[in-house]
Amino acid sequence: MSIRAAYNSWAEQYDSNKNRTRDMDEEITKTRLSALQFEHVLEIGCGTGKNTRFLVTRAQHITAVDFSEEMLAIARTKILQPEVEFLQADITQKWSFGERKYDLVTFSLVLEHIENLDFIFSEASKTLKPGGHIFVSELHPFKQYAGTKARFHNGHELQELETYQHHVSDFIHSAEKADLQLQSLLEHFDEDQQELPRLLSLIFQKI
Repeated sequence: MSIRAAYNSWAEQYDSNKNRTRDMDEEITKTRLSALQFEHVLEIGCGTGKNTRFLVTRAQHITAVDFSEEMLAIARTKILQPEVEFLQADITQKWSFGERKYDLVTFSLVLEHIENLDFIFSEASKTLKPGGHIFVSELHPFKQYAGTKARFHNGHELQELETYQHHVSDFIHSAEKADLQLQSLLEHFDEDQQELPRLLSLIFQKI
């Protein structure tokens, strides 16, 4: 099943099923971005709008992008503010939503599904204003090494999504090639599980 088809199937239960990764990502996004100032945001992987709800309280405009039209349909029922523009797009193709310049580009649990990080960071950098930031929140590579990947139950069947393994250095090197400088890197653990971090978050700034 393709990534798009899988998320379309997942959309109806995405907000209600038990998902520590989803919940941690939402909390990390709020905490990590609380210290940044931004007016125009490009949100990549907006899904059902879990992080859009926070971003719209801080930004003047949000372009919220997702590959799944079913995820977007749910987001549109939850986020009604006119400051948010929802777009369906494949970010592995040349970005057509980059006419506006942004203070902040966010990636939420997206890049594990992307093979070519260099292209993604290059396109993201082109949309940023000088001094703008990129925020990345992803499943930690250590979790990937241990076999964890995005998955959900589709009826009685466990559906595992196609993923690509990226090392911590891969994110940093791809960002550097796009004139982005690492500002902060944090590893995030479950309260009851300290052996392996669940998520990795990074903040880059355009040089």
